[in-house]
Amino acid sequence: MIDLNFKPTLVGEKVILRRFNVMEDFPYLVECLQDPEVLKFTGGSADFDREKIMNWYNTRNEQTNRLDLAIVDKSLNNLVGEAVVNEYDQVNHSMNFRILIGPRGRNRGLGSEATQLIVDYVFENTDLNQLTLGVYAFNPRAIKVYEKMGFVVDSVDKNDLEYEGEWIDAFNMKLTREKWMNNK
Repeated sequence: MIDLNFKPTLVGEKVILRRFNVMEDFPYLVECLQDPEVLKFTGGSADFDREKIMNWYNTRNEQTNRLDLAIVDKSLNNLVGEAVVNEYDQVNHSMNFRILIGPRGRNRGLGSEATQLIVDYVFENTDLNQLTLGVYAFNPRAIKVYEKMGFVVDSVDKNDLEYEGEWIDAFNMKLTREKWMNNK
C-alpha cells in the first residue's frame, strides 16, 4: 500500500494544487460539481446534497490511501477543480488518476498544468509502476491532455455510458513509470 498521508502544495506557473479548505472552497466546489459540462464528462448526476458533499470534502485531507488536491487558479486565487489519485491496485502496483475542471478554469491550460504537476509528484514521491484513468470518448479535450502527458489507451469499455440516448465508450488509459521517465 502507498502512504499518501502527506498532502503537498504543488506550485506551477498557472495553478497551485493544495489541501482543501472547505469553508473557503465550498462555493467554487458547488459551481464545479453542478456544472453541466463536468456532469457530462464525469457521468455525474445533477442530484446534489450540500451537506453530504461538504462532509466528503471535509475528510479529504485526512485520507492516507489517496491524494485529493484542490486546483487553484493563481491569477484569481480560487478553486477551479480537483486532482485525485486513488484506488490502489495491488496487483499492478498502480493507482487511478482523475481530474475535473469547472467553468472558471477551462481553456487556459490549467488542467494540463495540474495534470503534469500531480503526475510528476506521484512518480517522484512513490514507487508506483503506473497511473491509470478512464475517460469517455466524447471528451477529446481531456484525451488530448492525457496523451500529451504520455498516457496511452490500454482498453475500451464499449457502451459504458448512456448520454442523451446515445451509448458512449470509455477509454482506459495508463501511464507507466518508464514512459513518464522517457518523457521527462
